[in-house]
Amino acid sequence: MPRTSSKKGVTGSAASTNPAVDLFRSASSKAANKELERIDQFFHTYANTSSGMIDPEGIEFLCSDLEVEHTDVRILMLAWKMQSEKQGYFSLDEWRRGLKALRADTAQKLKKALPELEKEVRRPSNFVEFYSYAFQYCLTEEKQKSIDVESICLLLDLVLGFEFRPQVDALVQYLKTQTDYKVINMDQWMGFYRFVNEISFPDLSNYDPFLAWPLILDNFVESLRAKQG
Repeated sequence: MPRTSSKKGVTGSAASTNPAVDLFRSASSKAANKELERIDQFFHTYANTSSGMIDPEGIEFLCSDLEVEHTDVRILMLAWKMQSEKQGYFSLDEWRRGLKALRADTAQKLKKALPELEKEVRRPSNFVEFYSYAFQYCLTEEKQKSIDVESICLLLDLVLGFEFRPQVDALVQYLKTQTDYKVINMDQWMGFYRFVNEISFPDLSNYDPFLAWPLILDNFVESLRAKQG
């Protein structure tokens, strides 16, 4: 019995000091460090040397290299992946977070990663988080809690227009012509998302104003039903 116990001890000790394991760990660590170095170099291609961040001008250059417009929804998706806190700016930490996850350390690799990023965002489990993030990303002032209607119309078109074109067109038209609301808050914004996902359109047959809908949506539905006669 003592011999068996001794063997186990040796085996455990040998495993912990196995040269092959140590070599693998060392190689993995070096590879990760090299990848991070390349991601950092990629960042500094676009970063403003004074602020140490990629600013709106740097993002314009990045978009040019990716061959996408700066208004492309995938740039907003990229910001979501980085969890960027300030609209139009990427910090080094945010850049590392996003690009490590996308395994992209060059413009070419990032361009190839965009279709997969879009698929990831459009999964229902992720999209509601992205939709909420899109609103928060547009809160550019301290303690700001609402966004002007004109900007909301652009944002609705950007994030929901691809999948819910008829609903978005009708909602945008209503928002532009109504006079009761000059700004939209988060509760109303999330209500729009619920509406396009849950309500039969254009007949609106399952819309119940007695449920907890924001008042602006009650007014929107009322105006649509009036048009339909």
